[in-house]
Parts: sequence; C-alpha cells; structure tokens
Amino acid sequence: MATIKDVAKIAGVSSAMVSRYLNDGYVAAEKRPLIAAAIMECGYRPSQQARNLRRGRSKLVGVVVPRINSESVARITAGVEQGLSAAGYQMLLANTDNDPQLELDYLELFAAYPVDGLILVGTTVDQAHKDFFERCQVPAVVVGQRYEGVSCVLQDDFGAARSLAAKLAAAKPGARFAYLAVDPQDEAVGVSRLRGFKEGLAEWGASLDPTYIKRCEFSSESGLQVTRQLLDEAAAAKTNIDYICCSTDLIAAGALRAVGERGLHQGKSAITVTGFGDNQVVSMLTGGIPTVHFTYRTSGKKSAEMLIEQLEHPGALPVSTIMGYRVVAL
Repeated sequence: MATIKDVAKIAGVSSAMVSRYLNDGYVAAEKRPLIAAAIMECGYRPSQQARNLRRGRSKLVGVVVPRINSESVARITAGVEQGLSAAGYQMLLANTDNDPQLELDYLELFAAYPVDGLILVGTTVDQAHKDFFERCQVPAVVVGQRYEGVSCVLQDDFGAARSLAAKLAAAKPGARFAYLAVDPQDEAVGVSRLRGFKEGLAEWGASLDPTYIKRCEFSSESGLQVTRQLLDEAAAAKTNIDYICCSTDLIAAGALRAVGERGLHQGKSAITVTGFGDNQVVSMLTGGIPTVHFTYRTSGKKSAEMLIEQLEHPGALPVSTIMGYRVVAL
C-alpha cells in the first residue's frame, strides 16, 4: 500500500508538503500538479479517518442496541444509519442481547473511544445508567426510554396502550382480559404500556384481574410457555378469557401458538391475542392481529438528526420528542 513518503519521492517534494496538499494547506502552485500526478501514479489513498481526527472529528457514532435480530430494533437501526449517513457520519454498532451490564460496558467503551456521539436504544432505566449519563462527556441520544438530562426519542407507549385497550373494551363489553407484561425496569414497555392499558379499560368500565397479569421475557418462547400456564390456570378456575394482550408482537406470536394448541383460536370461546409493534412476520403468518404500529424507522432517523444538532450546536439543552402511533387490525 502506497504511503505519503512514496508520493513525496515520486513528486520530488517533502512528505510535509504532501501532507499539506492532502489537508488543503498551502502548497506552491507549481508543485500541486506534481503531487496530484504522483498520487495517481502510485495509487495512494488518504485515510479519511485520520483526516477527520486531525480536524477534531472522527465522524463516527457509537450505536448500542438490545437485539439486532428484533424487527423493531432493526427498523430503528436502519433509520439511525439513514440519518447519520445523510450528514456524513458512520455508525459503530454494538449488540447487547438484552444484557444491561453489557449495554453499560459498550457505552463506557464508546465514550472512551474517539466517537463524536452516542445513540442508545434503551431497555432499562436504572441507577447505573443514570450515573453514566450524568458523567458522560460525549453528546448522546436515547431511543425508547426517558432519561433526565439526556435528549430522548420516545414512543407514546402509554397513549398507544390506552387507545388499544379502549377499542378492545368498546368492541366487546364485559370481556375478560389477560395481560403478558415484561420487566418493570423497562419503563416504556414494562410500565407505561401496562398503565396505559389499564386506563383504557377503565374508560369503558373494564379492568385487569391481577391474577391474569403475567410476567414474560421478550421472546415468542416465553410468550408460549407463559400462555400455556395462563390457560391451565383459567381452565382450573373455570374462567373464560376473551383477550390475551401481549406487551410485544413477538410475545404475541408465542401466545397465538399456545391458544391454537388448545383449539381456542376459533369458535364460540375463541381468544383474541393482541400485541404491540406491528411485526411484519407475525402479520404475514396470522393475517394480522390487533396491534399498534410505531414509527420505529422514523424514530431512529430522528435520533440521528437530534445528535447531529447537538454536535453542531454544543451546549444546547436536551430535548425529548414523542413519536406517533396507529392502532391496526381492529
């Protein structure tokens, strides 16, 4: 691979002069064509990364995501990449497999690395994360969770859940609901969605029996196992459940299988399974379930734009943006 020294030797000039030429510094007019010809002759390619660092910018952004194989996360990440590339930035992507400690480790790594900014697709709000953002000197944006003092792009989890629940309750007065919840450390999905769902039911005089609020992991397998247990309990209590409402479409996929195993997907005692996220695979396989479409790709792009705004205007106050949603398949 050709070096600056090779270019200098061919052009008959010093390495310092070649460096000035590459960085738009002063070079005598008669020397410029010689250097340009030498670069063409030896095929020298300057390191864009090195040039950026000399100018005080790496043009890199560290992006930390919980599960790259999640459709919602993939859509957010695609939006982030679109927003960053439009501004001439590239992303360094880290996947944590929903491990909060690994999430922190990657944030610390990126904060110590020459990146210009950080974007976190958040899964939890705990003290360790709060402490990190309080001491972090790198501009940052969080997608999906709310952190004080940090710019955030949020889904309207509470409003979406309230709207979905109200529509379900209005469509079938007197219906009995079960709910598959997730860890409340996830304030968006684990707390806001459940709280919004309860409020939406209450608007129509309905409620959630605490007996049928079950904790799930973010997986279809967990949805399957927890729903099997739920149906066993309901059968033992001779209780008919009309709706199994799941925190995500992925959980709903497992719940659908469990309902199908019992033959409860059709007929007089059919159970309707609902979710959140408008997962395209689930929609294709089922023909569509009641769910909520979130603007994931747009939120990813918005997070990139907010970060670029911070980089261009250092010292700007943190801002939060709440994205829209749409209830579908109802």
